[in-house]
Amino acid sequence: MNQITEMFSYDFMFRALIVGLLISLTSALIGVSIVLRKNSMLGDGLSHVAFGAFAIAITLGFAHIYIAIPITILASFAILRLSQKQSGDAILGIISASALAIGTLAISIGKGTNIDINGYLFGSILSVSWTDVWFSLIVASITTTLYIFLYHRIFAITIDPDFAKSIGIKTNLYDAIFSIICSAVVVLGLRLLGALLISSLIIFPTLIAKNLAKSFKGVVITASVISCITFIIGLILSYLLNTPTGATVVLTNLLILLLTKIYSLL
Repeated sequence: MNQITEMFSYDFMFRALIVGLLISLTSALIGVSIVLRKNSMLGDGLSHVAFGAFAIAITLGFAHIYIAIPITILASFAILRLSQKQSGDAILGIISASALAIGTLAISIGKGTNIDINGYLFGSILSVSWTDVWFSLIVASITTTLYIFLYHRIFAITIDPDFAKSIGIKTNLYDAIFSIICSAVVVLGLRLLGALLISSLIIFPTLIAKNLAKSFKGVVITASVISCITFIIGLILSYLLNTPTGATVVLTNLLILLLTKIYSLL
């Protein structure tokens, strides 16, 4: 208990806790719609785009978060637009690979800059700033507000997009809004979990919740709670065991997913 108390006495750990909880909540909320609509790899593709944007911004000496968010949002719009005309998974693959290659090339060109590539690939709680805290609070507030006031429309779009469109719901608008939120979550979470792991926060909570809840509302609430709990457990374990935060959080989610899957089969 003393170790845990000491852990949160550090300013960087306190910032990581706040950002992690806010990102966990937001990613769980948008993850329900994304996963149930079988667009799970969107977060993975956008994380690679965010990595490329971060690398370019740092190499050029810009404030990276202000560059990464707009670029990732534009990429999400491009994926939505192109996936309507081409195979969605192929488009995601092309954009993911290209963005990762661009980011690696930018890092290679900017060898004189202080770039911690492992931190951006696997996360680093030391890099979380108060700017990330405020951005995370804004994104979480917007997402929660949308779910509270537009719950029935989000439910319709998630369960049956064609029916939602037939009754006059502007599905394209909601897709755009979720793409913007997903982009912001990926960019903010990338510094905490890394480009290779952030998509797990979008996917795991919904899969876990599906093993425990029977209704859409139940899945939404359960995913949100589980996402926050697993992050706290993963963060504490990473401190106590001196392991990478991102990997520990992901493995915590994996363990709980396996346990809930076994429980659902009983």
